[in-house]
Amino acid sequence: MDEIKQLQELIDQSSNIVFFGGAGVSTESGIKDFRGKDGLYKEKYKNYSPEYMLSIDCLINNTDLFFDYYKKNMNTLNIEPNITHRYLAKLEEQGKLKAIVTQNIDGLHQRAGSKKVLEVHGTTYRNYCMKCKKEYPYDYIFKSNDIPKCECGGTIRPDVTLYGEMLPEAYNDAITCILNADLLIVAGTSLTVQPASGLIDFYKGKHLVIINNTPTPYDDYAELVIHKPLGEIFSKLK
Repeated sequence: MDEIKQLQELIDQSSNIVFFGGAGVSTESGIKDFRGKDGLYKEKYKNYSPEYMLSIDCLINNTDLFFDYYKKNMNTLNIEPNITHRYLAKLEEQGKLKAIVTQNIDGLHQRAGSKKVLEVHGTTYRNYCMKCKKEYPYDYIFKSNDIPKCECGGTIRPDVTLYGEMLPEAYNDAITCILNADLLIVAGTSLTVQPASGLIDFYKGKHLVIINNTPTPYDDYAELVIHKPLGEIFSKLK
């Protein structure tokens, strides 16, 4: 059976769909992925690894450097959602998609109209003071000069899960949603980065679909595997 037709049939017959996506969901909007051949993790920055640049250690001990890197590489305010984001928002509106679990921090799912988005690595769209916890607008850090400071004197940081930090409560919420799903669509992720990729192990439902340009360690467990660009797939679904 044709891959698109098979996927459409699975969507049509399912009533509790969860979508689990990674960087590949947003690359077609023009956002660099992390581990792809031209990804951010292929580039050192002032002789530091990207993992260090996006770590709590760097934020605390090398704050100037952290914000210099963050502002240059994490600003997606002028990026628009693509066909995959828009299709998922429509599927949620129809009552079939119950949750989006995303490893992305770009906020594009919400900008496309999705409501139930579980951001297991946090988001660049929320900022708060590390001292008093006061919240600041989504664009505050990107528009600030040097280190963004709160009126109390504390440093304002993005609500992003940095290397060396615990995952947010959204991770536990994601487990619950995946446990209850009757169709899990995994897309745009290599499923190699723990602990987020381990979420797939909690799935006990009937139908697992994996869509990714390259093979993943979980391909053999899926009912349907599609190795094609996401936009090519989601633009053909109704």
